[in-house]
Amino acid sequence: MPRPYPREFRDDVVRVARSRDDGVTLDQIAADFGVHPMTLSKWMREADVDEGARPGTSTTDSAELRDARRRIKLLEQENEVLRRAAAYLSQSNLPKRLYPLVSELAADGIPVAVTCRVLKLARQPYYRWLSAPVTDSEFTEAYRANALSDAHRDDPEFGYRYLDQEACAVGEPMAERTAWRICAENKWWNVFGKKRGKNGKVGPPVHDDLVERDFTADTPNQLWLADITEHRTGEGKLYLCAIKDVFSNRIVGYCIDSRMTSHLATTALSNAVARRGDVAGCILHTDRGSQFRSRKFVHALSRYDMIGSMGRVGAAGDNAAMESFFSLLQKNVLDRRHWTTREELRIAIVTWIERTYHRRRRQAALGRLTPIEFEAIMTTPANQTA
Repeated sequence: MPRPYPREFRDDVVRVARSRDDGVTLDQIAADFGVHPMTLSKWMREADVDEGARPGTSTTDSAELRDARRRIKLLEQENEVLRRAAAYLSQSNLPKRLYPLVSELAADGIPVAVTCRVLKLARQPYYRWLSAPVTDSEFTEAYRANALSDAHRDDPEFGYRYLDQEACAVGEPMAERTAWRICAENKWWNVFGKKRGKNGKVGPPVHDDLVERDFTADTPNQLWLADITEHRTGEGKLYLCAIKDVFSNRIVGYCIDSRMTSHLATTALSNAVARRGDVAGCILHTDRGSQFRSRKFVHALSRYDMIGSMGRVGAAGDNAAMESFFSLLQKNVLDRRHWTTREELRIAIVTWIERTYHRRRRQAALGRLTPIEFEAIMTTPANQTA
């Protein structure tokens, strides 16, 4: 790209062109000074504008406009840096490392010099960090932190030891000391960890109590109840999350697992929806267990267009209809004998629910019918009418 002509040279050429003798053309003057005739014509027009002889934007105004635009662009870049930095630092689950943010802003067109000046960072350490590849240990640390973060977000009542087990379950094994260090650095504390020696306080409800102990429903999929129970075996505890339709007292979905996490509740809900079909508008009433207050479970309710409901703390009567089912299960299955393995107890629970409770045990509240018989009789007229 050719260099621009000096300002003094341009002014001199314009003066010569203006004071040229009769018969001397601009092409001749342009040839004498080694410039293109169109360039000379442009210089003369700009000179006329600067002197006010013709309308237009003068050279000084053009320079000031360019400077103003440059300053405005610089201010916009600085504001963007501050906005992105504030959003980046507000994420409590991320380590506070600014060099990746500098790279992201550079990819979006904001110069590194501007970002470093606004964030008060030295550029040389940043370029050294940029040139050095990320080590394998840093990659491993990041994957472990992601696994621990996901586990903590799903079950905030878990301490670092349980989070370590959850991370190992998804393929990120580590020592307990490593899990403690990562959790401490990112402040992923057990929600009850600061209250040792005192009674743990149940978290706030994420739904209002829409049932108020009125456990009645006129149609299927109008009101469901859910709760979790546990029982010991020779291999450890086994947990059951069951969901009951109040209309027929049928257990429409359940999940059995060795761990009481949000996955237990969301899987039970998914099984119930898969079995019942259209459940939009159905109310699901639970207690304030952390599994039912977890983000995954709340998102699952929203995905199925269901409405959540929660009872009060320490009020068993707010979910009495579900407690009555677990009481039957306790007497008929759980306390009947000692269970050696989880698989043995699991088979017994499933067999009792599907064969005995659903198809053999007649209930007075259903007119001495079983849940399966009651649904078949009460839903047939509606289907025929439709």
